[in-house]
Amino acid sequence: MWFRNARFYRFTKPVELTAETLENALAQAAFKPCGPQDTFRLGWTAPLGRHGQQYVHSAGGYHMVCLRKEEKLLPAAVIKEVVAERVEQIEHEQARKVRRKEKDEIREQVTLEMLPQAFSRSRLIFAYLAPQEDLLVVDAGSAKQAEELTSFLRKTLGSLPVRPPAVEQAPAFTFSGWMTETLDMPPSFSLGLECELKDSGEDGGVVRCRGLDLRSDEIRNHLETGMQVTRIAMTWDDSLSFVLDEELALRRLRFGDTFQERLDDVEADDAAARFDATFSLMTLEFARLIPALLEALGGEDRSALIEA
Repeated sequence: MWFRNARFYRFTKPVELTAETLENALAQAAFKPCGPQDTFRLGWTAPLGRHGQQYVHSAGGYHMVCLRKEEKLLPAAVIKEVVAERVEQIEHEQARKVRRKEKDEIREQVTLEMLPQAFSRSRLIFAYLAPQEDLLVVDAGSAKQAEELTSFLRKTLGSLPVRPPAVEQAPAFTFSGWMTETLDMPPSFSLGLECELKDSGEDGGVVRCRGLDLRSDEIRNHLETGMQVTRIAMTWDDSLSFVLDEELALRRLRFGDTFQERLDDVEADDAAARFDATFSLMTLEFARLIPALLEALGGEDRSALIEA
């Protein structure tokens, strides 16, 4: 069980979160399937799935949680077609024009009628809390998904004082400096073969490069015209590769052979034990990566944090 993406949040003040406290709170907001008139439902489920019953999986002081979202699938084209048919029928039978407000009411009615027959799909969002490091790490490919989890966790706990980490200098400035070699990249990091550049002007042009040497003349020419790097592929410590963006989100995480070898050395007889081993190794890896990454980006701005 390792994350494919990682968005991390800093607790703005020290918190005391034990496994027992989390378990009790999450149990009160456990997932329940959608009712006939629900468009979606959110709730907590066991991170181990059918291999576990606890809503919190803890190891080494880290607490894994899992949010499940079930949503009904109602194709917009189908609703639009039914609404058009009803509007046409009203206009024909009553010899009058159906206005926008009435069309909206018809659309709402059609949606309510179709919801009980709609198919549904579920999605899981994993995250873990690291109270000793004042961090929350979410496996989410988009800011919207991560906000879904943090918002529901805040609602569940009553309070969740977190925010994305801030760094002393703009990430785009640092990325661009690494590629032009005007800034030194720490030796534990190396550039990959992918980046995204944006024009800071009104047009906001975007150039995406893949499979290229990021210090090539072709890319350097774009940087000399004033474009800035907003996304960059990197490898850390020869054990973890990812694409980092200016929001400090890590995408397409890939754990290297060293990590896999360490996992293979673990004696895990069943799925639950292997999950636990993977989780422990992954959290330890992130515990090393995140401080190193923040330092590489110019250092963390902790001015808004309340220290213990």
